[in-house]
Amino acid sequence: MYLRYFGLNEAPFSITPDPAFVFLSPRHRDALAHLLYGIGKGGSGGFVQLTGEVGTGKTTLCRCLLEQIPEGTRIALLLNPLVTPRELLAAISEELGIDISESIHSTRLLVDDLNRYLLNAHMRGERVVVVIDEAQNLSPEALEQVRLLTNLETSKEKLLQIVLLGQPELRELLQRRNLRQLAQRITARYHLSPLGPKDTHLYIRHRMQVAGSPRNPFRRNAMNALYQRSQGIPRLINIIADRSLVAAFAKERVDVTASMVHEAANEVQLGERQVSRFRWPRLVAAMALVAIVVLAVAIFSDIRLPTGEANAETEKISSQALVRDHPQQPGAVQSTATKLAANAPVPDITATLDTAWLNEHQREVWRGLAKMWQDAGSGMVIQAACDGDNSQGYACLRDQGSWSKIKRLGLPVVLVLQGETPSYLLLRGVDDERLLVGSPERSQTVLKDSIDARWLGAYFVAWPQASGWPVLVGRGDVGPAVVTIMEMAARVDVPYHGGHVFDAAFELWLKGFQVRRGLEADGIVGRKTLLYLMTASIKEPTLLQTWK
Repeated sequence: MYLRYFGLNEAPFSITPDPAFVFLSPRHRDALAHLLYGIGKGGSGGFVQLTGEVGTGKTTLCRCLLEQIPEGTRIALLLNPLVTPRELLAAISEELGIDISESIHSTRLLVDDLNRYLLNAHMRGERVVVVIDEAQNLSPEALEQVRLLTNLETSKEKLLQIVLLGQPELRELLQRRNLRQLAQRITARYHLSPLGPKDTHLYIRHRMQVAGSPRNPFRRNAMNALYQRSQGIPRLINIIADRSLVAAFAKERVDVTASMVHEAANEVQLGERQVSRFRWPRLVAAMALVAIVVLAVAIFSDIRLPTGEANAETEKISSQALVRDHPQQPGAVQSTATKLAANAPVPDITATLDTAWLNEHQREVWRGLAKMWQDAGSGMVIQAACDGDNSQGYACLRDQGSWSKIKRLGLPVVLVLQGETPSYLLLRGVDDERLLVGSPERSQTVLKDSIDARWLGAYFVAWPQASGWPVLVGRGDVGPAVVTIMEMAARVDVPYHGGHVFDAAFELWLKGFQVRRGLEADGIVGRKTLLYLMTASIKEPTLLQTWK
């Protein structure tokens, strides 16, 4: 209703999880670090626990976790834990692709089949992780069955890692005396708290920017009111902010005021009595609100978004393969021999990113990315693609993630840095502590910490494309595009070798691939799925992980 009025490409505050809108606050990053530690070397088998109030972003973190799981890890994701112990075993087995047709009616046989699978995975050097969402709904009997699964082990290590995601009631459930053995096996735990006032402001600005808004219509007092009425719960922020935009549209106002926010909160029955479960004692709340207002006045100012910011329509552009030639030439994946990125001189490391250098860099971001693709004259074409026009020989995708996700992608990207106006930064290399940024001829090596305060996870990735590639490729489709996709699928970490037919078998494999990459498991090759399929076939350019 209000999209055109505010210059938006899509609704900025939808409550449906969308990877493009992911906002990782410091709290979310800490929680994600705990999860990754728990399923990595720190876990050594056993349980990892993440709890948080409804709407704080647990499912979002689960998506991020799936995107960053190490190579060679098998995932079983359970979204409906309202099952019996035997049904739980069957669900885990089906998620892992185990044939349970002959053991479905026997708990012992199900455990035996799962144990054989885990031993074979261990012999292949693979890890197996079970992720259970809404785990507070597990019965004590089902939890005990899950605990028994962690007894499956070799002489030196556990064969299975369990991740439990749930509401605060999960913590209370695990404090029961009859579940103390399970509680003792939790190797990493984290409680996800709501956003603070500063992060609430950043969250609102981030979602408006991703939706393509040329400016932020929420006044400072409106964002303060949003924090007050939502208490920092992202889902509640989305609901109230959406209604507030509707109110501004109805009143033909270009700005959202605090009164509109309060009216919107009342409309959705989120008044003081409705949000009492999140409300502090009155004295503490009053003191906090005073601090918030002082902090907001001192720190925040409206962010004006440049008209050149890539809009969300980019997310809807047809997915196209990395082929410059006619799509009738399957498998013609571009592989340049350039060594430009690896051989370019790199200056000594600097602690922070120089502001003057960054401002100068804005003029060469897209040309620098084009040079990485050994196509120096296509800087304007890449910029146009990131503004939504992918008809000139390049495609561009705006995505959201972390350093680990970018490293797994393995391609140079353009980071979106926050400020009074967003800035762009070409990222050519990343290691444990440093970033290699800038064009090949004019680079800097800076510490990650100097970027973290301004980088909220948004980045662009671009690649050459053929204009004739189909928008979507799915089951039953035939032709050169399908052949090219099959050739790409044969080169990924868990390759597919089933022929060149997009049949039920390939659709099943593709859904597993999408789950491992943290994508929507729809069994269709859209633009993002195609990007992750093709990365294994791209030889140059690459994101450097070591440099002088």
